Amino acid sequence: MRTARFTLDPAFTVGEVNPRLFGSFVEHLGRCVYTGIFEPDHPTADAEGLRTDVLDLVRELGVTAVRYPGGNFVSGYKWEDSVGPVEDRPRRLDLAWRSTETNRFGLSEYIAFLKKIGPQAEPMMAVNLGTRGVAEALELQEYANHPSGTALSDLRVEHGDKDPFGIRMWCLGNEMDGPWQTGHKTAEEYGRIAAETARAMRQIDPGVELVACGSSGQAMETFAQWEATVLKETYDLVDYISLHAYYEPLDGDVDSFLASAVDMESFIENVIATCDHVGALLKSRKKIDLSFDEWNVWYLSRTEAQVSALDWPEAPRLLEDSYSVTDAVVFGSLLIALLRHADRVTVACLAQLVNVIAPIMTEPGGPAWRQTTFFPFAQASKYGRGEVLDVRVDSPTYETKRYGEADLLHATAVRAGDGTVTVFAVNRSRTESLPLDVALNGLDLTEVVEHSALADADPDARNTLAEPERVLPHPVDGTTLGDGRLSAVLEPLSWNVIRLA
Repeated sequence: MRTARFTLDPAFTVGEVNPRLFGSFVEHLGRCVYTGIFEPDHPTADAEGLRTDVLDLVRELGVTAVRYPGGNFVSGYKWEDSVGPVEDRPRRLDLAWRSTETNRFGLSEYIAFLKKIGPQAEPMMAVNLGTRGVAEALELQEYANHPSGTALSDLRVEHGDKDPFGIRMWCLGNEMDGPWQTGHKTAEEYGRIAAETARAMRQIDPGVELVACGSSGQAMETFAQWEATVLKETYDLVDYISLHAYYEPLDGDVDSFLASAVDMESFIENVIATCDHVGALLKSRKKIDLSFDEWNVWYLSRTEAQVSALDWPEAPRLLEDSYSVTDAVVFGSLLIALLRHADRVTVACLAQLVNVIAPIMTEPGGPAWRQTTFFPFAQASKYGRGEVLDVRVDSPTYETKRYGEADLLHATAVRAGDGTVTVFAVNRSRTESLPLDVALNGLDLTEVVEHSALADADPDARNTLAEPERVLPHPVDGTTLGDGRLSAVLEPLSWNVIRLA
């Protein structure tokens, strides 16, 4: 096969990686919370009911910002239900997922969970703009963030949380463009309530960071027009607009599935263009950043039947996709897409964290384990910190039904503060290895520290309860660095991490 090539030069960069790019998402959906992160009767549970085996894996994953409590769930959420003595909290019907919410895990428990992950974990709270509005958002903000001396801040203290939660990032609703959303609105309706809510929240704290709802996908009929309408109302009041995207192999079309990041990058670039167009119309120098606060591989076509069959159970097994090597390679390519746009995508949340389309799986009363998608995320979070170098590949291509001609190589590179460089690369070919040649200009690099690959002779191999370590990254031999050139061979259908020093 023809060699894939690109050049790395520190004079040509994309931007600095914001640590928030490695965020995740905890929604009250299925077993993400209950028997996922929270299971008081589990042998590993701590005094607060959190599974310490899961906490260990979350720390290893390298998660930063954690969006909560939804998702579709938030559009029926009454925050008051989730605070105070657990025995007094009401049970509610969750319309989004046809489940019963017990509220045993609530706002205080969420903040405690973040503290136990570590100082890098940051709250990203969503407010309900589906069935509620400005007043309830302000009440939640006061309860969560005001030190003391008011009815709601004193109520938080009475509930046992003396210190304010210090929530900086707030999502103004969720997927309000979607007809499936409880309280779905037109762009004009949503833009108005988002602007009113943002203005009021800034009266309490001018420094809050606010995310307006963008489109739930590039395929939405209202895409781009939705963003333009919403931003004309909110441009000077918000900091981010959201993007959501999920990918699966449709009709068995694996080749198009492997090129999913072609769509993701197009989505990002089209939203940037729309934001900047509105900014130009408003004659504003401000740039709106992007919050890609839901992304993943999700076998979405299976979901509707699962949900419609439910009769209001507690924490049912929902959206528990088991991820293959093929899924993990696509997942890694989506991470590369985010890094390649780190100048404008400054927040991203993998949906979700545990059990629900997640990198971590658990069994009630039993073990927790890493899915195949765990490894690309953990490696990107660990080694993808620093400045993204501009990577423009010269690659062999292949034809896809959905996206036309696509490169077999998808790659990016990140230069850390100490001068080391990590190359992240995916070979989309299902059958052939891909030779890689990288020219290194102006980079003082002399050795290959590590070349790791996630690949397997069986593209459907996956980690399960019975075989939790069936798929692991493995070292790759033969990768060399000399005379200013990196030479490697990427295995078929593989996610690769090449560390240079």
